Amino acid sequence: MRTPGPFLKWAGGKGQLLAEILPRLPGEISGTYIEPFVGGGAVFFELCRVERIARARLCDTNGELVDAYRAVRDHVEDLIAALGAHVNEEAHYYEVRAKDPATMPLPERAARTLYLNRCGFNGLHRVNAAGQFNVPFGRYKNPRICDPEGLRAASKALARAELRVTDFAEACADAGPGDVVYFDPPYLPLSPTSNFTSYAKAGFGEAEHRRLAEVFAGCVARGAYVLLSNSDMPLARELFDGFRIVTVQATRAINSKGDSRGKVNEILVQGLERREAAAG
Repeated sequence: MRTPGPFLKWAGGKGQLLAEILPRLPGEISGTYIEPFVGGGAVFFELCRVERIARARLCDTNGELVDAYRAVRDHVEDLIAALGAHVNEEAHYYEVRAKDPATMPLPERAARTLYLNRCGFNGLHRVNAAGQFNVPFGRYKNPRICDPEGLRAASKALARAELRVTDFAEACADAGPGDVVYFDPPYLPLSPTSNFTSYAKAGFGEAEHRRLAEVFAGCVARGAYVLLSNSDMPLARELFDGFRIVTVQATRAINSKGDSRGKVNEILVQGLERREAAAG
């Protein structure tokens, strides 16, 4: 039987860092597991696989992304059938890309999202100022457009999840004792040319990172267990000064070319009380 895992390629996916992230989360999560920036959901699916969560809340401001999760959870067989209509051909790709997803039923809308994700250049999800998906055809030889058993396994895992299109602050506004919040925001850019945060209409700049730090501290103050990922930049260390910060290494694209990759430092911030963290 297939175990659950991400069904979308997503920038900054955490599959390669699960061995660093999971040991820093409680062994048994008695409350709700909350991800305000769900992305590909690697941490959620792994926690389901090892049976450490009973209920979850997965959120994002990207409505197309959340719709894909809803379709997998609630209409997985219809989604699988809709994916069967898609082929890895350039003309078909641009025809599908040009369609307005708002005119489609949920399974077909989600199938469009998964198809474009699998066959678009470098697995990017990028939209223009008008909110229109604008990633070019990827020219892959034989991408796997549909993985029925993988989708069914993901659907079973998502049965325990509430899904919301919402801002990160609202996603965890009620987080308290027993709850676990994992923040995986669009990262602070490593250089002026490496800012790939335009996966939704609104960007995620310094002001949003400062607001996130306040929300993080608020969750800690209410008794939730909180963990956050970000790039290892001076501003990130400044914003979370006093909390426990661990440096980890990840392999990331170091420029816009997907085949140009290297090791970069990232940080994990653990939401312990500031004075406890400083003493530890």
